[in-house]
Amino acid sequence: MPILNVKLSSPASVSLSRKVADTLSALSTRLLGKDPRVTSIAIDFVSPAHWYIGGKPLSEQGVESFFFDIRITDETNTKAEKAAFVAEAYAALCQLLGPVHEESYIHVHDVRAASYGYGGRTQEWRYQHPAA
Repeated sequence: MPILNVKLSSPASVSLSRKVADTLSALSTRLLGKDPRVTSIAIDFVSPAHWYIGGKPLSEQGVESFFFDIRITDETNTKAEKAAFVAEAYAALCQLLGPVHEESYIHVHDVRAASYGYGGRTQEWRYQHPAA
């Protein structure tokens, strides 16, 4: 794990998707200790004409924006680790996208291990059966 859902106010681009996915995967590995082999990232593109901040579409503001959330297993990261991830991910996406509206958000969800998993097994099950 984790799972990241990313929205970008850019035209759809395979190249940009790859750069964003590679960047966020590397940051989640380095800063949060997450295994890149089980990291899932979905990227959606939203037209700047359909993304509003402060009552105005981004197409009129001349900037990009992004929102992404990341779901991680609760109690696996400290506040400092999550804060570093948010700061570095924000800076990295600003560099990839160009001028970015400050109201671009990152949300780290701490999800209970018994309520979250993949492959039909919860993270709690994996914790209690490490050899399986």
